[in-house]
Amino acid sequence: MQPRLQALPAPGPGGPRPAAPLLALLLLLLAVRGSAAAPAGSEGPRDAGWQRDAELPHGLLQQAARAALHFFNFRAGSPAALRVLAAVQRGRAWINSKKECQVDLEFTTERYNPEARHQCHLYAVHRKSKRQQEDYLLYKHMKQLKTPLDVSSIPDSHGHIDPSLRPIWDLAFLGSSYVMWEKTTRFLHYYVAQLSSVKQWKTDEDAIDFDYMVLLHEFSTQEIIPCRIHLVWHPSKPLKVKYRCQGPQAPEEASGTEEGSAVAPMGLSNY
Repeated sequence: MQPRLQALPAPGPGGPRPAAPLLALLLLLLAVRGSAAAPAGSEGPRDAGWQRDAELPHGLLQQAARAALHFFNFRAGSPAALRVLAAVQRGRAWINSKKECQVDLEFTTERYNPEARHQCHLYAVHRKSKRQQEDYLLYKHMKQLKTPLDVSSIPDSHGHIDPSLRPIWDLAFLGSSYVMWEKTTRFLHYYVAQLSSVKQWKTDEDAIDFDYMVLLHEFSTQEIIPCRIHLVWHPSKPLKVKYRCQGPQAPEEASGTEEGSAVAPMGLSNY
């Protein structure tokens, strides 16, 4: 089962905070791996065996919020709609005999790379329309390339991302969100460190189709996990992701599409 999620975007610079914060209904079961959910709007697990965790560690709330946000990003399917965690406001957790933890929390988000985004617009439009416009312009640009992309090392050795490659980074970050969502646990969380290679495939299909190798930084172990990801994207269709990560143990392989294991409940609220 997958989480039924809602999150409250953080206000823009100088903007007022809402008087009554919207509850982020994350009833997320973070076991050894993956996540599952209880019905949205419940006040906690009603099954026998679950007990309220009175000593709730702040790190657990952070982990749950990160997992939720990775899922939000993947489900939105838009590089222009990427969000990052701003702050965890509050939360509650319940634990069972298997040490599985169900979390109900409230957190805020903010736009990913807002500076670059603001430079792309000369007039103000509705946020959703603006997002759709950005996605379409990126899609049109990549479809019109005479030579498919074949680049490496984003960012470069100095941590710099060329402005012309920023949309590619955002699109790869979007696909990586699915991988990070699946791999996040109570003890492990990831961030995109670098794209070591990106190769676009020229196809007759409408969608953008490309492979990339991403290096994921796992914070608690400080390991760098290489993952090869195949991404198929169209601004008006569900994002499709397949990946294989090489870790200390056996390689992992998985995929996510609107009809696959990462399907969201039909009532999921997107950005």
